[in-house]
Amino acid sequence: MDLTSRQRLLAFALTVLALAGLGAFLFVTGTDKHHTASPPAQHSTAPVTSQPAAPPSSTPPAGAAATSSPVNIYNWLPFTKQQLAKAASVVTEFSAYYGTYSYSESATSYVSRMQGLATPQLAQSIGSGFAAPGLESQRKQQKQVSSGSAQIDSIRAFGANSITFVVTITQKITSTSGTSHQVNQYAVTATESGGSWQASSIQLASVGNQ
Repeated sequence: MDLTSRQRLLAFALTVLALAGLGAFLFVTGTDKHHTASPPAQHSTAPVTSQPAAPPSSTPPAGAAATSSPVNIYNWLPFTKQQLAKAASVVTEFSAYYGTYSYSESATSYVSRMQGLATPQLAQSIGSGFAAPGLESQRKQQKQVSSGSAQIDSIRAFGANSITFVVTITQKITSTSGTSHQVNQYAVTATESGGSWQASSIQLASVGNQ
């Protein structure tokens, strides 16, 4: 059956309203699902009690080492810290000069560097050894030049006015045959007189142990 223009227009309007109503229904339903929230977490209402802090212990932990007063070892020695330092300085400087020499210098020149650091008796003995014919000719023949350095290793003995140090003397020796290094340990005794220290004896440390 053919519809008139008015009937077709009315049918179209009803269709539009029906579609609009369906769309509104779907929109409202979707919105309600999106905003549905989970129930809040339950919190305990039981009161919280705090435990009192333990008082500090007045007794040291087991195995703790007892603290003792520092010991001044210089109370046991016949000299002060300053005296020991001065003696060590003199011995170190003397020992370095002892290991330093040149084939071109005389015994007097060699010993003069130790002036004030060694007693006159020790200086004379060292000079005599340096000028020994066999050693002097060997130095000159080989054109030996020695540069010495010294380091104190320990204290071997001490008395009321003397200290014996064990000293390592290292020598760098150049000669016609090249360069070599020589290391020896010596027992060097320093003696105090009138407030000053001087080396009074030197010998190989191995000899002193015999």
